Amino acid sequence: MASRGIKDKVAIVGMGCTAFGEHFDRSASDLLVEAATDAMSSAGVEKKDVDAYWLGTMFSGLAGLTLSEALKTDYKPVTRLENMCATGSDSFRNAAYAVASGAFDLVMAVGVEKLKDSGYSGLVIPTPPSDGTESSMTAPAMFSLLGPAYCEKYGVDEEKMKDVISRIAWKNHVNGAKNPKAQFRKEVPLEVIKNSPPIAGMFGVFDCSGVSDGAAAAILCRAEDAYKYTDKPIFLKAMSVAAGPNEGFMNQDYDFTTFQEVVASCSDAYQQAGVTNPREEISMAEVHDCFTATELVLMEDMGFSERGQAWKDCEEGRFDGDGAQPVNVDGGLKSFGHPIGASGLRMMYEMFLQLRGEAGERQINNPKLGMTHNLGGQPGRCVSFVSIVGNELG
Repeated sequence: MASRGIKDKVAIVGMGCTAFGEHFDRSASDLLVEAATDAMSSAGVEKKDVDAYWLGTMFSGLAGLTLSEALKTDYKPVTRLENMCATGSDSFRNAAYAVASGAFDLVMAVGVEKLKDSGYSGLVIPTPPSDGTESSMTAPAMFSLLGPAYCEKYGVDEEKMKDVISRIAWKNHVNGAKNPKAQFRKEVPLEVIKNSPPIAGMFGVFDCSGVSDGAAAAILCRAEDAYKYTDKPIFLKAMSVAAGPNEGFMNQDYDFTTFQEVVASCSDAYQQAGVTNPREEISMAEVHDCFTATELVLMEDMGFSERGQAWKDCEEGRFDGDGAQPVNVDGGLKSFGHPIGASGLRMMYEMFLQLRGEAGERQINNPKLGMTHNLGGQPGRCVSFVSIVGNELG
């Protein structure tokens, strides 16, 4: 997989993000308007300045009218798209390519989802008709296969694995406690996490990301125009999406210790950005911790840990907020929450704050390159989005 990429051709000049959580008193339109308004304010622009919009949502609206009616965009082009849990990232990707192509000068990517009063439980996902060969398990059940498979392959005791994934949840709640926009904003003792009510396999309640409402938005322009809008732009170094061939449940060689789509998208993104040692060169990452074992496996797929060694790095605190390579410093899906259409842009929002030195109590020291990873689907059958961003050109 080899993309030419659009390194340093696109800049993020403004972003906005609502608090994630239970917003029973607010509509999807309310959340969308808040995020979009904050993004425009951040960039110092008005609606009339935005040439086109990309809207990501899975359940909370059809067509571009979902955005145009809420924002009153005055006949501007709006594209609505969906890519499972990578929906917000794909709205960003399409907006970025539109700017890089020269088709538009200034664009907005928005992601929004209203789940808490929709009947969506986080356990049951409506699926289209199929030939009957796909898994009928719930999402927690499918992802719970990762832990035992990892233990089997690398000789890790299952009780030790439970300790490791519990620590990942603990770490992300510690980070979320420092984030005023997170759905869950308090630390949870490690023993409470480890002994929480079971959901599937090794997973307890605290191993699963939060179901929430929320929206996030980004304003993008060509890199050469960035300083017209802000003195602290963020520059896009790489983007990659990989969609799998759905061979996981059918291929006897698939062992549930990796996401092949993640490996492919990371390899492509690193090549675009010129990254040769992600463990040393990527300052921080926001990754798709839909379940705690997912984050563990991702550390190896992304090259942050050697194969079979991520559990040790997790235990030693490498990925803590004050660790050598912070991961999900805003709390991740686990603590910030997971309104499907907004999650990818929420990850980018944290990169925007961190690389501008505006993350407050959770600010990390002198970040240079940040990475976001957003996954949609299940082990063996998914899409994977990766971006790399930095605060300097070159």
